[in-house]
Amino acid sequence: MAEQAVKADSIIFDVDGTIWDSRDTVAESWNVVMERYYPEKGAFPKEFLTGLFGKTMEDIAAALFPELHGEERAQMAERCFSYENELLHEKPGIVYDGVKETMALLAEQFPLFIVSNCQCGYIEVCMKGAGITEFITDHLCYGDTLAPKSETMRRLIEKHGLRHPVYVGDTQGDADACLEAGVPMIFAAYGLGNVAKPLLSIDSIKQLPQMIERCSNL
Repeated sequence: MAEQAVKADSIIFDVDGTIWDSRDTVAESWNVVMERYYPEKGAFPKEFLTGLFGKTMEDIAAALFPELHGEERAQMAERCFSYENELLHEKPGIVYDGVKETMALLAEQFPLFIVSNCQCGYIEVCMKGAGITEFITDHLCYGDTLAPKSETMRRLIEKHGLRHPVYVGDTQGDADACLEAGVPMIFAAYGLGNVAKPLLSIDSIKQLPQMIERCSNL
């Protein structure tokens, strides 16, 4: 696919499938909650999580507990999300090769941000586990805004006065959110999802600095 010009003054990252893969620990945490509070539900396999990452907390709760409603569903989901954050402190996700080094390099030229559909606290756990906290200027998530990713992205962009942000994500949901927010996206093809017609794509996060430099000079 022919490259299209992307002039960046900042880079916004997704989390799951872009910075790390936390499915093993997340599945373990949710299943501990199930065993403790809802044993008749049974366990969630790791594969079940793949299709959920990138969705909002509300959508994940509906997928996890379609048989529950209202406060009962919200309470079970909150237990899962809360223990997920707790266990990830002890058992961080698998950080993709080159993340820390690439972030360090990019942070010398651009402010770096994170926008995700996750719960509050998850981004902080990811940054700590990946060793990238010092490179991230700011972050915003669904737990902060209770809004779709496109709106969360717009709020962060407005807060920091970004004129040419670029988003790095790995799902069609990310691509749709970027289209709604008017932000070009670079598809992390090494991640967990797929994008039908990516504007640009990378097979490793280590390709990102060269990709942005090359496209900015077109």
